[in-house]
Amino acid sequence: MLSFYTRTDVVQIARELLGKVLVTAFDGRRTAGMITETEAYRAPDDRASHAYNNRRTARTEVMFAEGGHAYVYLCYGIHHLFNVVTGPRDTAHAVLIRAVEPLEGIEWMLERRRMKNPNHPGLTTGPGALAQALGITTQWTGQNMLLPDSPVWIEDRGISIAESAIVAGKRIGVDYAGECAEWPWRFWLQDSKYHK
Repeated sequence: MLSFYTRTDVVQIARELLGKVLVTAFDGRRTAGMITETEAYRAPDDRASHAYNNRRTARTEVMFAEGGHAYVYLCYGIHHLFNVVTGPRDTAHAVLIRAVEPLEGIEWMLERRRMKNPNHPGLTTGPGALAQALGITTQWTGQNMLLPDSPVWIEDRGISIAESAIVAGKRIGVDYAGECAEWPWRFWLQDSKYHK
């Protein structure tokens, strides 16, 4: 639903994405996982954001799109990291999806991750791992996930998450961001094994 993603409070959206289900359907392979860990990034004041100070580049331009688009970028030239753009057009907020609990298409996830144990948290814990497991690459950056034919989308399956089940802490890997690195904008489900 568009109105969910176009709100201006990216931190609240990051909390509310916990329990939603990230789904992909590539080449006839449908995979899905319940979101268990997120991180919020807010332009223009967040030094950890790729769009800090409203910096617009070929890579970050999608962050300025209307909420509901996918922002996928390459980290260290290896890992594809999946974000959901939020806020109204030209706001450049985004939520990094850091982990999911596998629900569907686990056999495809295992194949993509070259793993054998379907119960190992490493299958879909960590933003690079979950993107690989679900088949998400930078090819899909800019994808409007709200279109009916989008191959990647987020579903609300009515999974209820109690506020007491959510833990907040500082984001990972953003030490360069000064005081912004200390902001408690990473959220995860306390009782899930699928989080860092």
